[in-house]
Amino acid sequence: MTDTITVRGFVATEIRSSTTPGGVPTASFRLGSAERRFDKTANAWVDGNINWFTVQGYRQLAGNMGCSIKKGQRVIIVGKLKMRSWEKEGRVYHDAEIDADAVGHDLKWGTANFIRNSGNPQAADGFGPANGDRNTSGPSGAGQDGADDGREDDDEADEDAAAAGIFLDDAGDELELDRETGELTGAAA
Repeated sequence: MTDTITVRGFVATEIRSSTTPGGVPTASFRLGSAERRFDKTANAWVDGNINWFTVQGYRQLAGNMGCSIKKGQRVIIVGKLKMRSWEKEGRVYHDAEIDADAVGHDLKWGTANFIRNSGNPQAADGFGPANGDRNTSGPSGAGQDGADDGREDDDEADEDAAAAGIFLDDAGDELELDRETGELTGAAA
């Protein structure tokens, strides 16, 4: 039996990327979820027990995790909980794993810049034009009504700029993608 859970916590390890024998990309990391409570006697916030999880992502999510998530960042995970146990040298070990459906930064602790994938991963999650969502505005879509707004010639130039790591913010200013950190240079922090 698997249970869907949502967990908030911090990324405790670097992202480990690999590929399954069947060729499916994967990424994983350890997540620590600490209990915080206010201690009235000390008049301060204190950390309680830390629960540890192994977070596993597959396919497009794995690639996005590898580009976006860094050790020490606060994240929110939604996925299926799986409890594993094994025995080694007479001792029983347990591990709580989360097969992630969604991973995102916890915006309570900071800001993030979102860059949409150029493919069509939203078809699987119930959103997007394939599922009746007519709002396809964005770098590669038409307007809200689905009509062509004359951007066909510009689409190829937009794709070339995105491949080069150059993006436009809402004000039309050029921002460049820092390939090492995955952040946009010149973006508000």
